[in-house]
Formats: sequence, structure tokens, C-alpha cells
Amino acid sequence: MKNRLKVLRAEKDWTQADLAEQLSVSRQTINAIEKGKFDPSLPLAFKTARLFELAIEDIFSDEVES
Repeated sequence: MKNRLKVLRAEKDWTQADLAEQLSVSRQTINAIEKGKFDPSLPLAFKTARLFELAIEDIFSDEVES
């Protein structure tokens, strides 16, 4: 799954650790999501969207979309 997490995080000047703390996950989880090696659970995706005040689709997208 593609995502804009790294860009959004950088816009807020947050480290991976900062974002991880806000979402109550490990820094390694944030790293894996940003690299596309791990897809977040639906509750985590909703929590992330609320944090950035965006729709889930504005952060995460299916790789087959153009």
C-alpha cells in the first residue's frame, strides 16, 4: 500500500518517534509503514487520518491506483 506518511510527518517537522508516540505504536512500526513493508490496521489508519485531519484515502492508497 502506498502512503504519504513520510511527507505528512515531515510537514509537521515530526520524527518517526514523535509520530509513533502520537499514535501509540513503535517507531519501527512507523518506519515499516512508511517503507510500505507493513499495512496499518483499520483502527490505526483512522487514528492517523484524525491526527493529520485528512481522509484515510488522502494518506493511504492502493498500489494499483494510477
